[in-house]
Amino acid sequence: MTDVYSIIVKFFQEGGFFLIPIAIVFCIGLAIAVERWTFLNWERMRNRKAFAEFLPLLRSTEMEKMQMYTRENTAPIVRIIGCGLDMMKVSRQRADVENAMSEGMLEVMPRLEQRTSYLAVLANIATLLGLLGTIIGLIGAFTAVANADPAEKSTLLSSSISVAMNTTAFGLIAAIPLLILNAILQNKTKAIITSVEMSAVKFLNIMTLHRFIEAGVPRIIDPNASSPFAAPPAEPAVSQQSVPVVSAGPGSDEIHEQPKQENAQDSAEVPAGESTADDKDDGKKLDDGNMVPA
Repeated sequence: MTDVYSIIVKFFQEGGFFLIPIAIVFCIGLAIAVERWTFLNWERMRNRKAFAEFLPLLRSTEMEKMQMYTRENTAPIVRIIGCGLDMMKVSRQRADVENAMSEGMLEVMPRLEQRTSYLAVLANIATLLGLLGTIIGLIGAFTAVANADPAEKSTLLSSSISVAMNTTAFGLIAAIPLLILNAILQNKTKAIITSVEMSAVKFLNIMTLHRFIEAGVPRIIDPNASSPFAAPPAEPAVSQQSVPVVSAGPGSDEIHEQPKQENAQDSAEVPAGESTADDKDDGKKLDDGNMVPA
């Protein structure tokens, strides 16, 4: 035990000034890791206990008891469910309740994720401080060797380099555990958030099953209702009737038929024995051409 202590003391004595800030960064990272580990374990236990107590009330669909429980308990999952119950006083649509619970989730998540990302930053700072200490140590070593006796230059240079490398080694010793702790705490945080989301979905499904909230009913469109994209009504059909027309040349015995367009509604039957205006016009044209219809 004494040998280990003496080695550590000698390491810090030979490492130079930069070992002190690296040690401070490492201690801050360890303090954050311990605090986050304790907090996340506590929150996980609170969530499990709170939802286990709330689940019988949820299945019994006693709204007053559920609302009272959410006011008394401060666990993250209970706070999120409380946001959903408050929205149910105004709207029973599942989408509205889900949006309210998502808002509660946004309030809870920062408390679970705060300060965990500092561990990665502190690990990088420790590594960079170690490199900086090594570079400054090498600069001092080469400066000292330049003024030393030529016979002692190699020995002095090697010892100075070994001392300067202590800061890099200690920076890596501090950074590696901090990165490992950061990964562990990130996974633990994600596991808690996933369990909270699963409990929130279970709450929504049970409330939908008991008809306390509506999942949404599609709109029924009247097939007879006019649509703004419907095609315009078709125009009335136009019938064609051939009307004999006498050619304009004198002495011409040919009669050409020219189609005439009439409206379908104007083509009503004419009582027998009565002539229409078109028939009179046709007879007049035939008389002018000295043609008598057969």
